[in-house]
Amino acid sequence: KHGILLIFDEVITGFGRLGTAFASDYYGVQPDMLNFAKAVTNGVFPLGGVVCTDRIYEAMMGAHGNAPEHAIEFFHGYTYSGHPVACAAAIATLDLFREEKLFERAGEMGPVLGDAMHAALMGLPNVIGIRSLGLAAAVELAPIAGLPGKRAFDVFMDCYHRGVLVRNAGENLVFAPPYIVDKSQIETMVGTLADAIKRAA
Repeated sequence: KHGILLIFDEVITGFGRLGTAFASDYYGVQPDMLNFAKAVTNGVFPLGGVVCTDRIYEAMMGAHGNAPEHAIEFFHGYTYSGHPVACAAAIATLDLFREEKLFERAGEMGPVLGDAMHAALMGLPNVIGIRSLGLAAAVELAPIAGLPGKRAFDVFMDCYHRGVLVRNAGENLVFAPPYIVDKSQIETMVGTLADAIKRAA
């Protein structure tokens, strides 16, 4: 309506995290540009990309392919572009996503994670927010005055030493489990996190 350029950063949400190929699909939106990485190779080899509309392509390359033949598409330095190992990892990953129906599985397990987070963490000491969407969830903790991020870091370390990996980001603790996670594993992860939050109070 207003001609505003819409860019979706799908480095985390792309390739199934919300149960759909991309968050743009989840929301039924077509962005002008979409960038991706991480899950396209299952995170085992660095690869990223950008998808754009014809309108953006033509603005960069000249309308209707009028760019000179020697012009490089979206030139930005191509040191590692098209690396065969990264591309092979992506093809293998995409095949497994399809064969194992992992997008669908992430879509099914997402509500399990969200429900578990809200049930176990709501009302705990220092919990000021709980968020979840698809197979990703976060809890925000109240900061310790003068020590930003310390409470979340302490909870992170407690979980780590008890075999549960949760990512701390400032005052937030984030879960983004693999798509093959099952209900009992989610319950273990969230239960460990809840106990660590109580211990850090």
